Amino acid sequence: MHSRTTLPRLLTLMTAAFVLAAPTIAHAQEGAQMPPPAVGVLELTAKSVPVVNELPGRIAATRVAEVRARVSGILLERVFEQGTLVKKDDVLYRIDPRLFKVRVASAEASLQRAQATQSNARQQLERQKNLRERNVSTGIDYDTAAVNLAQADADVALQQAALDEARINLDYTEVRAPITGIIGAALVTEGALVTADGTQNLALIQQIDPSYADFTQSAQDMMALRRAVDQGKLASPAPGQASVRLVFDDGSVYPEAGRLLFASASVDSTTGQVTLRAEFPNARRDLLPGMYVRVRIEQAVRANAITVPQRSIIRNADGKPQVYVVKGDTAEARPIELGQALETEWVVEKGLTAGEKIVVDGAQKVQPGGKIKPEPWQPEKTAETPAQAPKQ
Repeated sequence: MHSRTTLPRLLTLMTAAFVLAAPTIAHAQEGAQMPPPAVGVLELTAKSVPVVNELPGRIAATRVAEVRARVSGILLERVFEQGTLVKKDDVLYRIDPRLFKVRVASAEASLQRAQATQSNARQQLERQKNLRERNVSTGIDYDTAAVNLAQADADVALQQAALDEARINLDYTEVRAPITGIIGAALVTEGALVTADGTQNLALIQQIDPSYADFTQSAQDMMALRRAVDQGKLASPAPGQASVRLVFDDGSVYPEAGRLLFASASVDSTTGQVTLRAEFPNARRDLLPGMYVRVRIEQAVRANAITVPQRSIIRNADGKPQVYVVKGDTAEARPIELGQALETEWVVEKGLTAGEKIVVDGAQKVQPGGKIKPEPWQPEKTAETPAQAPKQ
């Protein structure tokens, strides 16, 4: 009987205690409300930025020379090491010189004989001249002696030319490098017969320092840039000031800057592309002919452009880019349209104006329309990884 009376009384006391404690719990929850998050804020300013395009291209050698024999004969020796740097006039091959040495000796003997004949003819002319002065010789004998000396002079000149040719051919038995560059594989071996009048290539030399980068651009894109410049929307970079850089397949950038040489004056009828060429230093021989690259080139300058740090961009549910714009002590999400990427920044095509403030750091803590604690944003010293292409 006692237990039946105690249980209802206990439940009544517990209910009363909960009712009395409820205001205290609510007040504690209000006191524990989180303060507004601190965020890094940047005030936007307009500035001039380059219009950069990345175009496909390939590396090409600046000079290419085929090594060929200038005289016919049997190869005795290959002097160079394949795949190495050779200097201009370095000996690459040696052709059997014995036949050419004999021809030089024969030409020297013929020259000596002609010179002896020339000396005798000169003496005869002097003798006839003395006899003529004493009226002992006739004019016909004097004229004959003069003709003989002239023929002897011509024979000496002819034999001298033959000797020079023989010596040149003897020198050609040493096949030398026509240019400085990297020599490829040996295309002939010792013991092979090479001919001067054939199309046989003994080796290939390519000069790759500096190297060319040949790349293409759509003729329509190029015309659109020129129209924008003509209309004053873009400015053309100063001559020689346009930056040209190389980007490899892994995204790394070649450390040496290049210079634009020319743009082709014609359009490829099959592709609608215009070919451009840039030149890059290549002392370390990192650039090899045939290598695929991306050429990053500044083709114009956009004045009064708005740029934002890449880390300030957030994506909505549809993947569209947006930023948080600061309005007093609150932040609202605003969709924007992105242009090209410039290192750690995006160019904003639409959606923002100079003087507005955006959230750069702490955007993940912001709720649209929620309170924030804005603080000036300080860029980090370490560069961010640049994006490769805009995502609209």
